[in-house]
Amino acid sequence: MRNRKQHGMIIRIGDRWYVRYWERRNVSGKVERKRATHPLGPVTTRGKRPPADIVVEAERYMATVNSGSIPAERIVRIGDFVERVYLPWIDQHKRPSTAKGYRDIWQDHLKPLAEKVWLRDTRTFHVQGWLDHIGAGNLSRNTLKHVKSVVSGIFTLAKQQDYFQGENPARDTAINPRAAEPQETYAYSLDEIKTMLALLPESAAAAFAVAAFMGLRHGEIQGLLWENYRDGEMYVSRSIWNGRVTDPKTRKGRAPVPVIRQLADRLEMHRLRSGNPQTGPIFINAVGKPMCLNNIAKRVIIPALNRCEACKKAESAHQKAEHEYKRDNTIPEWHGWHAARRGLGSNLYRLGVPEMVIQRILRHANVSTTATYYIKTAADDVRNAMTKLENRIAESGQVLTDTVGTPNAQAPGGTGTIQ
Repeated sequence: MRNRKQHGMIIRIGDRWYVRYWERRNVSGKVERKRATHPLGPVTTRGKRPPADIVVEAERYMATVNSGSIPAERIVRIGDFVERVYLPWIDQHKRPSTAKGYRDIWQDHLKPLAEKVWLRDTRTFHVQGWLDHIGAGNLSRNTLKHVKSVVSGIFTLAKQQDYFQGENPARDTAINPRAAEPQETYAYSLDEIKTMLALLPESAAAAFAVAAFMGLRHGEIQGLLWENYRDGEMYVSRSIWNGRVTDPKTRKGRAPVPVIRQLADRLEMHRLRSGNPQTGPIFINAVGKPMCLNNIAKRVIIPALNRCEACKKAESAHQKAEHEYKRDNTIPEWHGWHAARRGLGSNLYRLGVPEMVIQRILRHANVSTTATYYIKTAADDVRNAMTKLENRIAESGQVLTDTVGTPNAQAPGGTGTIQ
C-alpha cells in the first residue's frame, strides 16, 4: 500500500507541543491505520501559535514518517516488543537465573508503566518518568540501576532489529541521588565457618565446606560430579539452577580450584558415607538426584543454627521445654550460600593473599568484581591496620611534634596511643 505524504498537525497538550498524524501500526499482530502523536518539545512562549523551532522539529519528524524508515509491522507497543521479541531473546542468550531477573524487573516495575507506550515514540522524558515513579517506592540505588539497564537493553535490541531509531532513550536518564543505598552484603569469618561446621550434620556440612573453602557458586555446588574431582583439584564443568543444567557463568569459571586438606578429608568422608561412588553428582537427595541447596538450608542448616541459649535444643524441638526459647547468639546466623563465597575472598585477603590471586580462586572475569563485592573489611581490620601504622612509627624512632610545635623524639620500641 502506497502511503500518502503527510504534513502533520501541531497541537498543544498541557505544557508540551505535539505533532499529530496517521500511521500504520502493528496492533496485536495486525497492521492497522491509527492516529498518532509525537512530542516536539515544551511550551516556552505565549499564544496558540507554535514557535519556529517547534515547526522545524515537526517538519523534521514528519520527514522520517513519510520516508517509511520503520516498516509498519515493526511499529509496536513496548509490551508487545518485550514479550514477543526481547524476553525470548533473553531466554536464548542469558543464563536462566539472569533471565528470571530480567523478567521480574519487567513484570514488577516496568510493565505497569511502559506496556502501552508505542516503542518508536519513546523518548528520554518517558524513561526518566518511569525511573522517578519506580524510585518513589524506596527501592535501592542498585535496583534502579538494574531497571535502567533493562530499559537500555530493550531499546538496544529494538534498534538492532529495526523497531526503533535514534538515541537510546535510557542513555541520558539519571538515578535519584537520594535513592537508598544497597544493604551491605555478608561474608562469613573463619571463626563463624568453624562453628557452623561443628553444628551441621554431615551432608549439609560437606556442602557448606565446599562453599566456604572453594568459593563455588550455588548452582556450581549442585552441579558437581565426582569425576570432576581429581589430583587434588575440583574442575567446575556445569551449573544447575531450578533443575536446568547450564555451563559455568564465565569462561574463567571452568578453571580448576585447589582442594585444601581439611576439605579433602571431609569430601572423602562424605564419599564413603554415600557408598563410595566414583561418578555422578557429589551431593544427592533421597532419590539420587542433585541436591537442592535451598531445601537443605531451610530444612537442615537454619534449624541446626537456631538453638536455645539455655538448653541448646533447636527451636523446632523446643515446644515441650519448660523455659522460654531464646536464641543462642554465640552461634552465627545463616546469611545464605553466597556469604560463604564472599567469606572465602575476605578471609584470603585477611591472610595477605593478593587480590589477583583471589580473583583466580573465585574465577571472576575481572579483578574489580573481586575487590568491590567479595572482599569485606571489618572494624577490627581497620583498627589493626592503624595499630600497625602506630607501631611502625614507634619502631622507626620518627621525630614527632607536640601541640606547641616542640620536637618530641619517639624512642625506638616505644608505644603511643592513637587519639
